[in-house]
Amino acid sequence: MSIGDPFSDYPGDEHGYGQWVPDDYAALAPPKLPPAPPRAVPADLGEALHATFGFNAFRGVQEQVVGRVMAGQSTLAVMPTGAGKSLTYQLPATLLDGTCVVISPLIALMHDQLRSAQANGIRAAALTSADTDREATIEAFRAGELDLLYVAPERASQAHFRDLLSRARVCLFAIDEAHCVSEWGHDFRPDYRLLRPLMDAFAEVPRLALTATADAHTRADILTQLGIADDGLIVAGFDRPNIRYAIVPRDQPVRQLTRLIAETPGAGIVYAQTRAQVERLAEQLGATGRPVLPYHAGLPGDVRAANQAAFVASEDMVMVATIAFGMGIDKPDVRFVAHAGLPKSIEAYYQETGRAGRDGDPSVALMLWGAEDFVRARQRLSEVDEARLGGERTRLDSLAALVETAACRRALLLRHFGEHPPEKCGNCDNCLDPPGVSDATDVARKLLSAVYRTGQTYGLGHIEKVLTGHSDDRIVERGHDRLSVFGIVNEDEARLIRPLARALQARGALLSTEHGGLMLGGDARAILKGEAAVAVVVPPKKERKGRGRSGTGSAANPVGDPLFDALRGLRRDLAQQAGVPPYVVFHDSVLREMASARPASLAELGRLSGIGDRKLAAYGDAFLAVIRQH
Repeated sequence: MSIGDPFSDYPGDEHGYGQWVPDDYAALAPPKLPPAPPRAVPADLGEALHATFGFNAFRGVQEQVVGRVMAGQSTLAVMPTGAGKSLTYQLPATLLDGTCVVISPLIALMHDQLRSAQANGIRAAALTSADTDREATIEAFRAGELDLLYVAPERASQAHFRDLLSRARVCLFAIDEAHCVSEWGHDFRPDYRLLRPLMDAFAEVPRLALTATADAHTRADILTQLGIADDGLIVAGFDRPNIRYAIVPRDQPVRQLTRLIAETPGAGIVYAQTRAQVERLAEQLGATGRPVLPYHAGLPGDVRAANQAAFVASEDMVMVATIAFGMGIDKPDVRFVAHAGLPKSIEAYYQETGRAGRDGDPSVALMLWGAEDFVRARQRLSEVDEARLGGERTRLDSLAALVETAACRRALLLRHFGEHPPEKCGNCDNCLDPPGVSDATDVARKLLSAVYRTGQTYGLGHIEKVLTGHSDDRIVERGHDRLSVFGIVNEDEARLIRPLARALQARGALLSTEHGGLMLGGDARAILKGEAAVAVVVPPKKERKGRGRSGTGSAANPVGDPLFDALRGLRRDLAQQAGVPPYVVFHDSVLREMASARPASLAELGRLSGIGDRKLAAYGDAFLAVIRQH
């Protein structure tokens, strides 16, 4: 049977998913590994877990989700990034009779997961425009020789693919990034809506929908759109305790980002809002001495593919990118994610920062924001359909609350997703270095009054001069030196004008005119009448930190153990030989455990977490040889 070319992948755009379909994906295609040996079905799930992945126990709700899949029950699992979502379908796929069809939005994401699955001895393949051996894949699928088959939703919804499924045995449908099915989701993708008719045609096959980012409304919509019963919902929680959140006003962003890079060894992502900003920042941050590459949809496809492949393989590269980059990356050792501007929603912020620290090691999420970000965001609301306007406005207000809060960032973030966290997390900027909060209601009324009395057409610089009594020709010419608000703020109040204006713009009480002036909006009238209070966050004064680090360690190797460095070098060599990223061989956490336990035999090595049977057979002797040398 020949499927032919009717299968095509979504071309997409800069802010969608389909940008991961350039003309040449040779740099991203997973290597061809030898077939996995025949596998004996373990007596219980724990045995299977250790044999395949090397883990001694499930994490979080993994066992609950896997149990439902093995019982043939359809499930929506909401699990934070890094919680091991892919394991919940990969492990059952090795045990059930048939193939698990995985519907994933990005070719690059499929190939990342293919590399990891194949390294663990799982028989996996993909049908995409980047894969040239389609006929062999189709024959293997029909012959029952695949555990996993990855496809894009655009392909899965075609009649040709449904016909192919009818000629093979399917044991499970796994829908990755399931929030894409919901119009309420922040990354709605229409082709996900066509999946239910396909799955309904195979009603006996259970469905497993997976997402890390879905509020209560979106979760309900996913259940409806994918035909999963309400009692099939499992929510693991959204907390990523290993990520340290920091949100600060943007002030000399190149300097701020340079300091972050200097203080945070390891791979990182810097998100910029436009292609021009990406190019400019990539050039400027290259002066740090770290390898830095740009990524945006305006680059040729082969350049994008090569840059992504270099980032995935690197242990210390910084990628400067638009949000077109990241969804296709399953790289666990990203040590920081920085936003050079405001993300489009809390959901997008959570997902983008979630690309840091998937291996569970300490990581940093830094956001730099400015009042102009909120000005542009509120202007874009005028382009939103009336049906979605209320929801988009609420999302923007939620972002404003996140950046302006003096309380725990993590607690506010988790409450947004319906959780009830402790008041303090101990691992965000506000918990680690609490800012002061000043009641600025009186100064806010003076500022808003000055904006109103000068005609709601002037920028902050002019308003600031009026309030502080600094006269110039323009102020005198317009008679603003004779207004009741001229010179009405004292020296202490003057220091609050700019942070206060930023806060008022974030909450929408101050808006920008088309010519860059300020005008009243939102709850400005209530503030002027004394019916609403205004507090402003006063950031703590921080001592300048030196760039040097004590000792010889690094983020990955904090104690500077030479054995760990030698194991890391071996891992790098093995990865290069196999044509895979280093983390596909072993995570840093596995190497640290090797360096600490110093196993003397394959049996002892196999008892370490993260070393399954396939990897033990492939790499065990080489790592034991390095351990013996030390």
